[in-house]
This record gives sequence, C-alpha cells and structure tokens, in this order.
Amino acid sequence: MPSSNDYDVRPFPSSNELATAGDAAPQATDQLPRVEAAMDLPVVVDSDDDDMVSHELEQMRSILEEAILETRSMPLENRPRLPRIPLSKRNRAVVRALNPMLVTYLEASRDLCETDSVLFGAAVAACRIIGARLPMAGRATKQSSAIPAWRKRIEDRIAKARALIGRLISFRSGNNRPRVVRTVRMAFAGTNISLSQPDITQKLTERIDDLKQKIAAWGKRIRRFTERSRRFNQHRLFQSDQKRLYKSLERPEVCGAGPGPDQANTVAFWRGLWSEPVNHSEGPWTEVVASQCARITPMDPVIITPDDVAEAVRRAPNWKSPGLDGLHHYWLKGVHGVSRCARPSVSRGSQPEVAP
Repeated sequence: MPSSNDYDVRPFPSSNELATAGDAAPQATDQLPRVEAAMDLPVVVDSDDDDMVSHELEQMRSILEEAILETRSMPLENRPRLPRIPLSKRNRAVVRALNPMLVTYLEASRDLCETDSVLFGAAVAACRIIGARLPMAGRATKQSSAIPAWRKRIEDRIAKARALIGRLISFRSGNNRPRVVRTVRMAFAGTNISLSQPDITQKLTERIDDLKQKIAAWGKRIRRFTERSRRFNQHRLFQSDQKRLYKSLERPEVCGAGPGPDQANTVAFWRGLWSEPVNHSEGPWTEVVASQCARITPMDPVIITPDDVAEAVRRAPNWKSPGLDGLHHYWLKGVHGVSRCARPSVSRGSQPEVAP
C-alpha cells in the first residue's frame, strides 16, 4: 500500500488554484484509438505487481513518443490548446511517471525550441493519458473579429425599424396588401389609432418620423460605444506596445500605398549623402558631453543563471495565459528533468542557451 508521501509532487499547485476542475472532461471520440485506450490506464505506478507496472509504463512511453513526434513537426499556430487539469493523486502519478522518460529527450535537445517542443509533447501526452479534453484544432492566435452582442442587438433594432418604416411608407402610398396592413396595425397596437380614421396619413407620418429619430439615436449610440472602445484599446496598447500603437495610427497613404520610389532616384539620393566626403566641425558642446559621460560608472553585466530562470518560473502563476508556444507554467514546474538539462549561464543581451 503506497504511503501519502509517494504522491507528493512539490512543483504542482495547491488545491485552491485548481477550482476549475470541471475543465477536464472525457475525450472526444475523434481522437486516436491509442488515446482512447490510454484513458482506461489505472496508472498504479507504485503497485507491487511489476508486470502490471511495466505494462502501464510501456503504454505511457508509447503515448509520449507519439506526442513528441507530433509536436516536433507542428507549427506553433497549429498546436492544440492545453487545458487546465485538476489536481489529483492520479494526475500527479502520471506526470511523475513521465518525468524519467523525458530525461533522454531533454538531454538530446539542441536548443530552446527543441526543448519547448519536448515539454509540449509531454504535456499533450499527460492530457491524453488522464483523459482531459484536448482539441486538436489550431489555437486562435488572433483576436476574434466577431461583432459584440450589444452592437448586434442595436443593429437588429435598426434593421427592424427600417423594415417597419418601409411598410408604413408603402401603406401611406396606397398599398393595402394584407401583409402590409397587418404590419401597420401591429405598429399602432396599444394606441387608440384606427386605420380608418381621417387623419391616418398624419399619424403615419408622425410614426415614421419617430422611428427615424430612434434609428438616429441608436446609430449615435453605436458610434459613441465604438469610439469609447477604440480609445480604451489605444490606451491599453500605449501601455504595452507604443510602437504598435503609432503604427496603427498612420494613415494608409503614409504606410506605403501607391507606387514605390524610383530605384535610380533612390540610389542617387543616398549616394549623395554617403559617397561624398564631408568635413564636420565639432562644437565645444561635444567635449562637455564627453567629459560628463566619462564620469558615469558603467553598469555591471547582468548574469542570468538557470537558478534565476527556475525561480522566475516558480513564482509565476500556474495557469497564466501562455505565449505563442501554448505551454503553461504548470508544465514547466512539473517536469523535473528541465533543471538537469540546463546549460551554462549567459549574460543579458547574448544568445540565451538556458533550458526553460
């Protein structure tokens, strides 16, 4: 009988962080047959029956190899979205059993991209073994362009009002078809207005004007909400990426619309700037600036060690939105072999060679 310590996996989050345990559901029927068979694995990795343990580990190893082969040749935008898995002894045992199998792949990885693909494959294999829902369609990497619900409701009101205006104008022009008459009666429902009264033409005109004013008010509301949303998005983009904001504010004619410059004129322009020698006369201010810069103590080089990276990952939220690779911090914390395969420390600004 395994003790409670046999299932202690420190890198995994607490139970309070996994309140969304309902995200894990039985896998869809369109998955591979091997995945469906993996859902029935009891994962009794601490059992005394060595034959059962070896059989289960062999199945898990096969699923892991298949997942790593899939993710290595898969573009980032086509990777499936990894779900949040609930914290349980079974799930801990699955990741704990996969950890020794990953050491060979991680030690053979040549760069961070290959290490990331191995880790993503391990996460996919773990999700398949525990039976978590894993959609195989590509993740949405761009913002959805769907119309907001509030705008769709207002546009539906405008469309219905315009259709009603058309029916009222048609009835005022003498169209007495049953469908038109029925629509006009519904427009005046709840009022004391009758279609046979002498001033019905004036009432129709007033009703049409009232609907036109409502359409104008609804259109103004859409423009006001759209402008507010645009300002909000611009303010948020200014805080995160000013260059992208300024680029979005450029006019189309400034962004390269139209024919490009002539090659001969371009060469002549830059040749006149760089080919002809020019004697520059430096002013006295350059000496002042040079003397002031000489007194500045240069900053010590910042060394990023594997321990720094591991500490940053440990402090990061487990289910924070992942980057382009789609890998949550949860999986970076759960794979123990990553720290063993970390390469020497590097300075900031150089090519990083530290495993995540």
